Amino acid sequence: MADDTELKVGGFTFKGVYLAAALPLLGSLSGGIYYGYDVVNRFWGVEESVTEVLDAVSRIQALEQTIGDNNVGQLNTKLSEISTQMVTILEQQRTLLDLRSKVERAELLTNGIDNKLQRIQADIDSTWDAIDALEKPL
Repeated sequence: MADDTELKVGGFTFKGVYLAAALPLLGSLSGGIYYGYDVVNRFWGVEESVTEVLDAVSRIQALEQTIGDNNVGQLNTKLSEISTQMVTILEQQRTLLDLRSKVERAELLTNGIDNKLQRIQADIDSTWDAIDALEKPL
């Protein structure tokens, strides 16, 4: 089981089996980094949306107050539409808060990936060292 394939780059020599073992790990790591970046960007977008929703709620309350103060009977239908929209906004706010908790959970999951990958790499290196030692008896 002697694999003599080597790659020399910048004064370093890499064995083919090491590259074959490292490529999937590097692919997984880069995918995890991309996913984490995407999750953070989506979270920032959700935070901006929540601010817009809160602003809309205060504007709706001001509008209801003005209609009530002016005692405008013709706007009752409009007020019911606004109430329906308010319910929709509150449901969307709940959805956004659920999404925020999912983002926080995803962030917790991705925080420990680096340590786990380092441990896996150390195990792989140790395994290859053992294999090399078996191929070259004392």
